[in-house]
Amino acid sequence: MHKIIIDIAGMHCRSCELLTEDGLSSVPGVEKVKTHFRSGVAEIFYEETRPDLKALERAVRNAGYDIGKGKRPWIARDIEAWVEMLFALGIVFVLFMVAKSLGLFEISLASSERLSSIPFVLLLGLVAGFSTCMAMVGGLVLAVSARFSERHPEASVRQKFLPNVYFNMGRIGGFALLGGLLGYLGATFQLSALSVGTLTLIIGGVMLLVGFQLLELFPRLSAWKLTLPKSIARVLGIQSQSKKEYSHSRAALLGVMTFFLPCGFTQLTQLFVVATGSPLIGALTMGTFALGTAPGLLGIGGVAAAAQGAFRRFFFKTAGVIVIALGIFNFQNGYALVNLGPNLFQGSAVAKTFALAKEPQVIRIAQRANGYFPSQLTVKKGRPVKLIIDSQASYTCARSFMMPKMGIREVLQPGENVFEFMPDKLGAIPFSCSMGMYRGVINAVD
Repeated sequence: MHKIIIDIAGMHCRSCELLTEDGLSSVPGVEKVKTHFRSGVAEIFYEETRPDLKALERAVRNAGYDIGKGKRPWIARDIEAWVEMLFALGIVFVLFMVAKSLGLFEISLASSERLSSIPFVLLLGLVAGFSTCMAMVGGLVLAVSARFSERHPEASVRQKFLPNVYFNMGRIGGFALLGGLLGYLGATFQLSALSVGTLTLIIGGVMLLVGFQLLELFPRLSAWKLTLPKSIARVLGIQSQSKKEYSHSRAALLGVMTFFLPCGFTQLTQLFVVATGSPLIGALTMGTFALGTAPGLLGIGGVAAAAQGAFRRFFFKTAGVIVIALGIFNFQNGYALVNLGPNLFQGSAVAKTFALAKEPQVIRIAQRANGYFPSQLTVKKGRPVKLIIDSQASYTCARSFMMPKMGIREVLQPGENVFEFMPDKLGAIPFSCSMGMYRGVINAVD
């Protein structure tokens, strides 16, 4: 069967697809028609006799549309799309409340010593794949999988699921390779809060764009595509003119790059690897952790691939709401990390001031699975501060503590952790976990 593709301007909803398909199907020689309002094209299939192009153009115009590319509206005029979005929003809210009641957002397993056990690392990865890491990596997988399935409805379930397989293969292999490198480099390899924050902002922005495209509420956004620059793509060998949307190597590379995404469980495992100083232990630990996360990530990608019929449309709407929510969540976290500020700690100046001071002012914070308590504290400027953080939960992002303005970045040990610094300027001294999820501030006053 042969195929003709023509551009149609003016389509903005699924009703437009039905109208244009009915019109084009009446043209002699046409066997089957598929129109796509998001991309503004019609696929016309025929056997032997090629349909007359002028007859096809007349059929399109008789249906109320024009031939050629045209600007789509910013906001969808289809009331049904907005109603479906509200239903999806309600479902997501119910799922969120159920997850919260089950404590999935406050999971903490045990002390860091157990990371030396490979079975425990596998269990940790399994928990991470279904809980907090889902906010970043899972949200990204859902966005990519749902978007790929939506743009390729003609593909089989196997073809739609295959990108998830290559993504996880790349993730497991990449984690093992980079974990070995991390063990070799030790503590010298560490992304700054600004770098992590910028990366999180970018990922959050991508998730917001894909989420709105899945909701189909803003037709013009559907035309926006995110692709690598051609020069970089050629060097990496992951993109060609015939595979601009997808390639196996590109999916695998995306899996590798998730090593640098600020998931709390991932970062805690990375910090353990840094402490070992062993390339072999680093590769084995990080590869096993990524293997543990695979069931959760494959599961969410599998649902997107298997979605069919009415459930398929409903799933994409719900996925869009979830991806937007996670995009906003990650955007807020990235913004918080960027606003932590640069490292302004000056050791020699602080040492002199400490020598002149008598009694430090003592403040205490309890670090739990769901953040820092209290998260707002006040100290006096010009007097040394002794900050005591009581770490009460080990496997949570909150355990990785950062206060860049005072040069503090530490993985908290169970029990009391003591830090000393000098607030020599008035104003806020923000602190955060390494993911930007849990935050607080110490205000220096006169």
